Amino acid sequence: MNSDYTDIGADTPEGYAISRTSRELARKTIGDAGPLDRIRQRCSIAVGDFAMADLMRFQGDPVNAGLAALKAGAPIYTDIRMVQTGIQKKGHKSPVTCILDALSSPDTGGKTRTSAALMALGERLSGSIIVIGNAPSALLVLCDLIQKGIRPALVIGTPVGFVNAAESKELLRTLDIPSISNEGTRGGTPVAVAAMNEIITMFVEAAGTIE
Repeated sequence: MNSDYTDIGADTPEGYAISRTSRELARKTIGDAGPLDRIRQRCSIAVGDFAMADLMRFQGDPVNAGLAALKAGAPIYTDIRMVQTGIQKKGHKSPVTCILDALSSPDTGGKTRTSAALMALGERLSGSIIVIGNAPSALLVLCDLIQKGIRPALVIGTPVGFVNAAESKELLRTLDIPSISNEGTRGGTPVAVAAMNEIITMFVEAAGTIE
């Protein structure tokens, strides 16, 4: 294990020791060739299954895209509040907002609340980091918005489930946008949060400070 291992989310010595040991096991099992392996490690730790590493997919240099967005203080939008809560707030100045806060009315026109919220945000999504861990319908709507000209800096899309989860992630991977996703029906909030937090950790390491 590297002596400079960082986990800005570990607030106690015991928590840090657990995190450090988990990462050591992940490095030995998955490999440690660079930033993408670091994300594979963390996502596998998040779900307690090293098989997750082989399901992760990366498009368009997502790590550097995420680091640049964090440096610019770009907003981070999440599909649900659980994802919002899980993302680290230390070490960067990007506001972390749940897209549901964009809804001004309970009437969603028959769409899911997350889908309606993305449509309400519209152009405000350009330049942002969007993290979707739960809602395949929202990822499908986001893909449609991207096809119509919305340009997020980075999309982390790992929705879980048997209805449209795999399909929405497949569609995301066809788009010319930096993204992190995974194959199949697995995924969920822990995977999305882990991927985002690992990029935040890299950002903190590069800056050398935790705010």
